This record gives sequence, C-alpha cells and structure tokens, in this order.
Amino acid sequence: MASEWHTLASQKLFLAQTLLRQRPEQPGPAHEAHLQGCIELALRARQTLLALLANYYQHKHQRPSNLAELQALIGAEATDSRALAELENQAGSWWNHLEQLAVHQSRPPAKKKTVSDDNIIAVAVDTGPERSPEALERTLAGMKVFLADLAERHEEW
Repeated sequence: MASEWHTLASQKLFLAQTLLRQRPEQPGPAHEAHLQGCIELALRARQTLLALLANYYQHKHQRPSNLAELQALIGAEATDSRALAELENQAGSWWNHLEQLAVHQSRPPAKKKTVSDDNIIAVAVDTGPERSPEALERTLAGMKVFLADLAERHEEW
C-alpha cells in the first residue's frame, strides 16, 4: 500500500513540473493558471506524502492534513517527524515554501489602492511568497529528493 502512496505523490510532482514547464511566458490568465495549478499539485503531493508517512508507521487508514496531525499519529520524536519539523522551520526549504504558498493561495488577492496626489505615501506591500518558476522548480525538486530518500529508508525493511 505504501508504494501506491509513493507513486501518487511522485505523479503529482511530475504533473506539477510538467505544468510549470508548459506555462506561457507572457503574464496573463493562462500564465497564472499554470502557476496556481502547479502550486495546487505540489500541495496535493504534500498531502499524499503525509498519508504515505502515516502508512509507513502502520496508520493505514489515517490521512493527516498537516504536520501536527502526523506528529500526533507517529510521534514528534520519530525521525521523519523531526525531519519535517526542521524543514518547516528552515527558511527557504521546500516545506516552508509550500506552507507560505498554501497560505497565500487560500486568501483573496489584496486590493490595490489607487494613487493620487493626495495619498502618495511610501508603504511596504506584502508581495507574498516567491512564485517565480525558478522558486517553484526548486521546491518541487527538493520535495522529489525528500520523497526518494523517504522511500529508500522505509522500503529497505
């Protein structure tokens, strides 16, 4: 059963990479659709990874939706729990990037204020997480490496 979850996670990552590579170069609705689709597939792959881990730890019918739920199932001291917790707290890691993207993607776009002579004030605008194709490619590649390492560790038993 674990191999099916691994296959599904790998498939989602492959589809995300394929969608990312086929995006139109010009900004517009199709470009945005490709980026958001890639992000959604990566988030789905992360959910599948959590189910895979639950399965590896003999919780075959559990589907944790986040790291806290996984840790409640397998223990916070389990090797894989600790590895994911480190990734969660490490700026620039694939897990941390996906967490930022999940939050950003689940919120409506910020309203842009109009500029006039009366309201010109310098303010920092939250631009959200890095959504460039290069950043998404790094995140997908990091996740793919983690998934391969995970399978190698667990499937040697």
